[in-house]
Amino acid sequence: MSLDQFKYIYFLGIGGIGMSALARWFRINGYEVAGYDRTPTALTNALEAEGMAIHFTEDTQQIPAEFLANPAQTLVVYTPAVPKTHAEYIYLTDHGFTLQKRSQVLGLLAGQMKTVGVAGTHGKTTTSSMVAHILRDAGVNCAAFLGGITNNYNTNFLLNEPADNLREVVCVVEADEFDRSFLTLYPQLAIVTSTDADHLDIYGAHDAVLESFGLFASQIADDGVLFMKQGLTLADQTNATVKEYSLQKGDYCSQNLKIENAAFVFDLVYPNGVITDIRLTVPGFHNVENAVAAGAVALELGVSAEAIRSALNTYRGVRRRFEYILKTDDAVLIDDYAHHPEEVRAFLSSVKALYPDRELTAVFQPHLFSRTRDFAEGFAESLSLADHVILLDIYPARELPIEGVTSDLIFRAVQSKTKRQSTKAELAGVVRDMKPSLLVTIGAGDIDQQLPMLKSALIDQ
Repeated sequence: MSLDQFKYIYFLGIGGIGMSALARWFRINGYEVAGYDRTPTALTNALEAEGMAIHFTEDTQQIPAEFLANPAQTLVVYTPAVPKTHAEYIYLTDHGFTLQKRSQVLGLLAGQMKTVGVAGTHGKTTTSSMVAHILRDAGVNCAAFLGGITNNYNTNFLLNEPADNLREVVCVVEADEFDRSFLTLYPQLAIVTSTDADHLDIYGAHDAVLESFGLFASQIADDGVLFMKQGLTLADQTNATVKEYSLQKGDYCSQNLKIENAAFVFDLVYPNGVITDIRLTVPGFHNVENAVAAGAVALELGVSAEAIRSALNTYRGVRRRFEYILKTDDAVLIDDYAHHPEEVRAFLSSVKALYPDRELTAVFQPHLFSRTRDFAEGFAESLSLADHVILLDIYPARELPIEGVTSDLIFRAVQSKTKRQSTKAELAGVVRDMKPSLLVTIGAGDIDQQLPMLKSALIDQ
């Protein structure tokens, strides 16, 4: 299939972070773009302001008439989160339209360029955005499809400059293992940050997750490079050159790591030298490790050590990834998207290292009934790093409730000094009563909507 045959691109689920990036690419490149989503958001508002027609009810009559009149010239891009019972999905399927998953279309786009695929059950959004920022800051012609809104560019999508040969353009892609989406990619360079068990509602067991990552590794170009977190078992599943990285060991690692004025300062060791005095203002030991991986890819692409240091020193992170909401002498509020036990552990460990003299209060909103069921013990263990834990109800996202699965599965095993459960409506009052000097909110649901009220509660205390 060639994208040249289409004039109209219609998105079922256009408000998703990955879908919106594709929508922007098509719009900027001259296609007519429209879409459906369940609810309006700041992101759909931005897409509408950019000229895309979006509606929020299942109604084929709201699809633009020129799209409906030209099925042969209309490509329908859908997210797996859209059920097969969706009225528009059924209509478009039955009336001769070409339907493709988001991952399939992303694979088509990326395949035209030199692709850097960043995969992993956690860390891929930050790492891919770091790679993109280094390349853009260093003047490399690149495009990027990211899983979060970057603070440097206020977008989840970077457009490349026009090029006579697209193979000269570097395309940075967040390679998502959900629904095995990353198996549509055939990258020249790849990073794999982690292969922990996750999305077991899709995979069923950890072995299936590992198998999927092995298939991803096998699709890296034979003359390409896999930058693999040390300790992963993917080297025998690819013909590409394999290089390892980690926080402290491997072909690429950090040394002389210290914390100065809430910044993580370190040297990046690589096979042919050292990049000294990198000052990462986006905190976290895990983010230092992500920066090591991003720097490794940039070096492979010919970016100088000086340019890598300069770019990492100006990298400002991704929204909802270790994002400061309030930072005063009296109170600190940090928000993070962590939704896997290892992510929660890494985040809380880094916060405690930054603020060793403050008691840490963590608000956690579990994401998905299936993930809560599968990892309740791990969540409880990670959350117990906090001095005080406030646990919200499960955010269901795409799932229906599972009998017997509530946030109480986690709550019972938390071993913090204090713990309590709360509704979102009660949360601001609970925080106001507790008066914490260091508060973090954690989760991939809608907990971020509570941040304005929590900030006010801390300021008013």
